[in-house]
Amino acid sequence: MPLSSVMKHDYQSFIFEDYSFDKENKKLILHYSLDEEIFFTEEIIFDFTFVDNINEKALQNALFGTWVMLGISYFKAFLPPKIKFKKQGFTANQAEFFQKTWAGGLGEFFYQNKIDPQGKINFSSNKKTKPTNPVSLNVSGSIVPLGGGKDSLVTTEILKENNEDFVTWTVGEFPFLQNMISKTRVPHLNVRRHLDPKLLDLNAQGALNGHVPISAILAFLGVTSAILTGRKNVILSNEHSASEPTVGDINHQYSKSLEFERDFQTYVHDFISPDLNYFSFLRPLAELKIAQVFCRKYLDMYEKIFSSCNSNYRLTEKSKQITWCGKCPKCAFVFAIFAPFLGRERLISLFGKNLFADKDLDQTFRELLGLEKSKPFECVGEIEEVRKSLELAQEKWPELSKFDFPKSNFTLEELHPHLIPENFYEILRKIVS
Repeated sequence: MPLSSVMKHDYQSFIFEDYSFDKENKKLILHYSLDEEIFFTEEIIFDFTFVDNINEKALQNALFGTWVMLGISYFKAFLPPKIKFKKQGFTANQAEFFQKTWAGGLGEFFYQNKIDPQGKINFSSNKKTKPTNPVSLNVSGSIVPLGGGKDSLVTTEILKENNEDFVTWTVGEFPFLQNMISKTRVPHLNVRRHLDPKLLDLNAQGALNGHVPISAILAFLGVTSAILTGRKNVILSNEHSASEPTVGDINHQYSKSLEFERDFQTYVHDFISPDLNYFSFLRPLAELKIAQVFCRKYLDMYEKIFSSCNSNYRLTEKSKQITWCGKCPKCAFVFAIFAPFLGRERLISLFGKNLFADKDLDQTFRELLGLEKSKPFECVGEIEEVRKSLELAQEKWPELSKFDFPKSNFTLEELHPHLIPENFYEILRKIVS
């Protein structure tokens, strides 16, 4: 069917057609369709050296989960009422995991598109499907995803200081990350993801679009990469603050939350391997504490080559120039939590201007401070820690007097619930003791 006519069509089924893995070319190929009329193909390239003794059963279990998780990008374009598997299905527990993960991960998508989510995602189990048995693995070492901002750099540097065996890892080829990757002096792995261009064509014609749980997608790609390289741990850098809802029970960062981390860790142990771990090293810490650690210990090293601003991901392919746009909620948030720990001149120099004095950002700061109906739909910290950061910064930044906000009971040194193995937790405790 020509793409020009699809917008008038009501699709009844999103179909998981098939997937295959070409080990020689390091390529995972994923196939989906809408009613077997519009077909999608996505390609994933694992651009690194594989170990010789890959456990094929564990790999297939991970690839299957990857196939299911990545289908969310195509499903959301039309939200067909039925979800079907052409060649295989899964057990009740697997269906429950993906039902919950897709629903939680698309919460913002439904909210922003003003869609009632009730009954929109319908995974079901197949009684004929044999349970997927996890397999034992002989693995060691870790993978640490890099995102470009302060958090993953704090994890990287602390693990380096403690002589941990790990590699860094990214999905996508982003030139602005290259200087940072080189600066870490840690071996690096890269995965390249190629979405089917038909999806962009459909979006341009009016198909539904919006936020997907990218961290859940990266979780499956990370565990698959761990199996391919014989690594035991996928170590994230998500903080306690990621678990706070954005508005109501909707969390922009759902797939960075402790709830998802716990669910995914359980899925990995139950259906892939009990010897693989997926956890966030910084989970016990608030963003404000991480900012303090970064400013005191690592900013000098990375000042010109790191940024938490998402505008960097929209730069031209040839650009390696790091930037802070100075306009978005991420920039405003990081400016706020750095303010207690840096002098005025240095912070203004880092961002290129004084964000507290920018009237165009007053509304954003009010949202960050919990003075509006919603926090920004971005990866920003808790309302209480933003309030505490501005309290701590008020003496240096008199312009903050224009924001009338309640005092905070936030405690900088508090350690929060986590899933960190004991040996890694002992390493983390050293930086807050």
